Amino acid sequence: MNVDDAYEWCESITRREAKNFAYGIRLLRTPERQAMSAVYALARRIDDIGDGTDTPEEKLDGLQLVRKDIDILDPKTNDPVLAAVADAQRRYDLPMECFGEIIDGCIMDVIGTSYETIDDLVKYCRNVAGSVGRLSLAIFGTDQPSLAMPLADSLGVALQLTNILRDVVEDRSFGRVYLPTQDALRVSCAPDLSGPASEIARLVVFECGRAEQWFSEGLQLLPMLNSRSRACVGAMSGIYRRLLVRIERNPLAVTRGRVSVPTFEKISVAISSLVAARS
Repeated sequence: MNVDDAYEWCESITRREAKNFAYGIRLLRTPERQAMSAVYALARRIDDIGDGTDTPEEKLDGLQLVRKDIDILDPKTNDPVLAAVADAQRRYDLPMECFGEIIDGCIMDVIGTSYETIDDLVKYCRNVAGSVGRLSLAIFGTDQPSLAMPLADSLGVALQLTNILRDVVEDRSFGRVYLPTQDALRVSCAPDLSGPASEIARLVVFECGRAEQWFSEGLQLLPMLNSRSRACVGAMSGIYRRLLVRIERNPLAVTRGRVSVPTFEKISVAISSLVAARS
């Protein structure tokens, strides 16, 4: 598989599927953008298996096959996603165990894991999103890895919590409830989210406060990155933070449909992040 073709395949997946992620990685230099697209494409493959229509047994089998592909990653493969990841791993020394953590998170979805406490949920978020933060940091590079790594992980948790709040009703329709039981009871909301919209809105507002705390911690990563990487992370996190603000201001909106940030606003955030990173 020609590596340039492999990267182009991954970039096409990213442009098509990553509505928020793509705004940030466009600000990177070509090599880093390509590597980030490869990471996204493989993470997306894992996600699609977990979210697909196969039986739970078929999903688990599919996830184990991807795990084997990662364990014996062959740079001569004809699979464009694996070929791109193999090249990115060679160039950036990607921590491949992070892909295994993404698989572990998807397995939690497939087997219907429930979350009693916020610590339980954070473990899940670290698997499916903190892992991506750590993979991204390997591509970005930093001269303070011991400080930057946990911050990249925290920022991933913030982004995933925001995703969960945005999709809370949609996830419930698939039998998935991520928001912790203890938090639900704390604000008098049915833990299975079966109560009225006003109850769910109370819980959503409470969890918005938790997400904001993770953003505040994770964004301490920015000064540890070079200007292009800082712009990329600033754009992605800025878009998600604006999404979080929209949800917190109108929590009932997530009970009626998917809340999103308008395209013009995403572009504005990306441009502002690029300017700020260069100043």
